[in-house]
Amino acid sequence: MRVIAGRLGGRTLVAPSGAATRPTADRVREALFSVLADVEGNDVLDLFAGTGALGIEALSRGAAHATFVDNARPALQALRRNIHVLGLDDVTTVLPITVERALRTSAWRERFDLVFLDPPYALIREGQFVEALAKPVERWLTSSVRPGGRVILEHTSGEVAPLVSGITLEETRVYGDTALSFYLR
Repeated sequence: MRVIAGRLGGRTLVAPSGAATRPTADRVREALFSVLADVEGNDVLDLFAGTGALGIEALSRGAAHATFVDNARPALQALRRNIHVLGLDDVTTVLPITVERALRTSAWRERFDLVFLDPPYALIREGQFVEALAKPVERWLTSSVRPGGRVILEHTSGEVAPLVSGITLEETRVYGDTALSFYLR
């Protein structure tokens, strides 16, 4: 796994062993950032950050700051190592807490231009997205995104992207067994 493009393009990212963390494939990240085009100066929120590949890719392409949220210890170790090795300590914040708890942070009101939401596929596949994420997303996430900001949900291609009040589902693109759903506030 590597950073695809930008000032850190080609640099290697570490990931924890095992299947608990599922980093976004290089080709999917490349396609995602092709769609996003310009992230220059964006404030990024990377939820279920894992290795941090999405937020780090945004920083490599000119994003101003990235906040990473994950509470899995192996993922946090890989994330912190990636941030440090790439020299991104001063433009990142790592929150080692649950996504729901992070979303309740009222200081985030209209702070982010770009949000990556990459929950474990099992939460969506087993129909738990509504229970585990929909309420926090609808209550707190949408108010954390600046008007004109974007939210990208990664999920399996076999699942339909949920409708979320406060943000508009614009499109879903499929890349093999991975789908990216693009929302706009």
